[in-house]
Amino acid sequence: MTENVLSVEGIRVGYGQSQVIPNLSFQAAPNEIVAIMGRNGMGKTTLFKALMGILPVGSGEIVLSGRKLTGKEPYERVAEGLAYVPQGRLIFPKLTVQDNIRAGLRSPKEDVPAELYEFFPVLDEMRARRGGNLSGGQQQQLAIARALASRPKVLLLDEPTEGIQPSIIKDLARMLKMIRERRGLSIVVSEQVLSFALEIADRVLVLERGRITLENRRDEVDADSVARMLSI
Repeated sequence: MTENVLSVEGIRVGYGQSQVIPNLSFQAAPNEIVAIMGRNGMGKTTLFKALMGILPVGSGEIVLSGRKLTGKEPYERVAEGLAYVPQGRLIFPKLTVQDNIRAGLRSPKEDVPAELYEFFPVLDEMRARRGGNLSGGQQQQLAIARALASRPKVLLLDEPTEGIQPSIIKDLARMLKMIRERRGLSIVVSEQVLSFALEIADRVLVLERGRITLENRRDEVDADSVARMLSI
């Protein structure tokens, strides 16, 4: 039986007295892409911030490749192999593309892996351009490249299609599948665009009020039912 690279067991996360995630468990297998879907306010971003250590976990465990992450600082989780592209991308607008990517390296002595520019050719053409002068789609590619610079085992993507044109969303799906194959990493993506999730994911989970209410392999997903759950 294949050991999961990421295991989340019974975590509880909230803000003050408000429990956004009362008790949540899920796993990601090696090389698997898991899509976590849900409407705004259902706990997707809270979950990702808890996984990265930005928000504390009240109880439960987060385990990456057999090593507990619970209680560790965000930079320690990056060192263990977890990387995060937050909602809104949060690139450094005044830094160049090259320097944005360098910010994700584990050591300032490292060079930016040439492979990253192979994944995202447009960034190669714009190495010297400031991040703030890129389009939304280009900034998303930059944010993903910066996260990949740390050579993660698991990549967390929070709402990667937000504010991106449909044609660019198709390119992003193709890029993520290529990265998965080339890097051999797992990807956990939070998403509201069902077509994108079904294009890239091996497994789809639906989150409602901090609880997983549906979990299916991609070929078992009833797209109409999930679409209704996302629109209620």
